[in-house]
Amino acid sequence: MQNVVKENHMISGFFIFFLIYGSLVGVGALSFQHLIFETAGNDAWISVLLMGISLHAIIWMIFKMLGNPAKDVIDLHRILLGKYVGNAVSLVMVGYYFIMALTIFRSYIEILQVWMFPTLRTWILALILVCIVYYIVSGGFRVLAGYCFFAVIFSTVLPLFMYFNIKYGHINNLLPVFKHTSQDLLTSCKYEGIMFMGFETLLIYFPFLKLPEKNLKWAQSAVAMTTLKYAVLTIVTLMYYSHGLLMHTYWPTLVMIKILEFSLIARVEFIFISIWLFIIIPTLCISIWSCTRIIKRVTTLKPTYSLILTLIALYIASLPIHDRVRINWLGKHVAEIGFYFIYAYIPLLFVLYLFRRKTLHN
Repeated sequence: MQNVVKENHMISGFFIFFLIYGSLVGVGALSFQHLIFETAGNDAWISVLLMGISLHAIIWMIFKMLGNPAKDVIDLHRILLGKYVGNAVSLVMVGYYFIMALTIFRSYIEILQVWMFPTLRTWILALILVCIVYYIVSGGFRVLAGYCFFAVIFSTVLPLFMYFNIKYGHINNLLPVFKHTSQDLLTSCKYEGIMFMGFETLLIYFPFLKLPEKNLKWAQSAVAMTTLKYAVLTIVTLMYYSHGLLMHTYWPTLVMIKILEFSLIARVEFIFISIWLFIIIPTLCISIWSCTRIIKRVTTLKPTYSLILTLIALYIASLPIHDRVRINWLGKHVAEIGFYFIYAYIPLLFVLYLFRRKTLHN
């Protein structure tokens, strides 16, 4: 049976712009250049554009599958696979959203420890962040949408900082163009998953949008603006760094911000990292909310209890990941999982949806 969302829990359709944009601009924006440069080199900006353009097709598929009438992926699983198999597949998705949240959660803690609080223990920072996430997620989906709005506002600060790096950049670092093969660009796209992951939560909150079929343009606009921002950031990074230096820089964006100095503020990156918390919170919180939403729809566990259990699991899972090697391993593998989820699982669902619709019409 399809779940109907109450009117007072829904949000205006244009808010999907802030939800998707806020989900896509996260902690990956601080380090993705290092990952994609390993395979695509100075053509990395091309792979960013290719992946961003391809996401428009994925967004269209999601709207086509879940619209008329509005439903979430849990309903779609039940329609295509039956109640029991569909519920089992939906529960597997809890694991996907959980590891996505874990990657963001632990990566931001590492940044805080390396750049701001080197002596502060992981369990203290993790506990503080868990309390913040609990406070926001327990407020409901409309509260999350509000935080996404502010995340978009704060993220507009990043392009302003890039002006100073362009002044010290060298356009020759981008040449020659199209030096790498299509296989190199596709391999690079796999590691871009860490920065383009997050919009898949649309599969869960789709029924919370008013008249979603009329607001596809807002979702596509969010993807287009995010793609443009990442492409510009990649180009500026390639211009600013030498190839050898970029290979050994884990947070290129933060290092570029570090060159800024003002008379009263010597460490601008401290302010930047603090502001970035408001930017990564939506992705983190919506992922956790998606976990609790699926558990609520598939089991009889109340959302309050499932939220507490999910956050306890997040806290415990973050503690053993205590060095750069493990965090890097987690980021790379989760990026690959996200790549296959976006470009294999969602299209597979779409094909099954088309096949079933054609069968019913015949």
